[in-house]
Amino acid sequence: MSFPHTSGILLPALATAVGLAGAALGLWLTGMRRRARVVVPFSAGVLLGVALFGLLPELAVEMGWAPSLALFAAGYALLIAIDRYVYPVCPTCAHDHDHQACATELHGFAGPLVAAAALHCFLDGWSVATAQLAAPLGLRVAVPLAVALHKLPEGIALGGILRVSVKSRATAMGWCVLAEGTTLVGGAFGLLMAPHLGTGWITYPLGIAAGWLFYLGYHAVHEEWKRRGAAPAFFSALTGVAGAAAIQRGAEALFR
Repeated sequence: MSFPHTSGILLPALATAVGLAGAALGLWLTGMRRRARVVVPFSAGVLLGVALFGLLPELAVEMGWAPSLALFAAGYALLIAIDRYVYPVCPTCAHDHDHQACATELHGFAGPLVAAAALHCFLDGWSVATAQLAAPLGLRVAVPLAVALHKLPEGIALGGILRVSVKSRATAMGWCVLAEGTTLVGGAFGLLMAPHLGTGWITYPLGIAAGWLFYLGYHAVHEEWKRRGAAPAFFSALTGVAGAAAIQRGAEALFR
């Protein structure tokens, strides 16, 4: 049986490739301890920038600021609850934590980060694919380009943080492939299901993902602050926030 809209899957595949390239770059940048000291807070800043200047404004355009902020807060609160009652997302934030005994700098971050990134990537792929089905020609070009542009810093953040969240580079790359690969899965599902489901529903999980990513970015910066001091942590993090904001807002202004 032939796959419907076969040409439409090429753009989600391109977005997946860009995300994986960014992840590989993030892994390479954290390969040396000296570079990791800069890349980890930078990557955390990128996560904050994606949440605050990418996902949240998109949600506000679709559904207004009040429900968008409510979903954002719900995503943040959900991870707090998971951290406290289910799974220690940020054990290094505890006052009695022994930092010297850590096998990885940000252990505990891998599972939640991959889950949030996979959800975000799935919705990216869905958006790119569905834009090809019904949007005007301008949006059919703009949406994939905007997604591809933000995939690069997103991938760098994912690779950089995962590298210091797990014990080996191969494991980190495997998780990156899993997370970024959901872009392609989302594109395939979008082509198959969007004619029946529409696209309005994606704002709800996207809002949860935004709050989730913000939590992870904030706590990664906080951890670097405790380890190496405020100046190096915040300078690198603010650079990441500014870079993510410039890319995402610039892409929106260029292609709107």
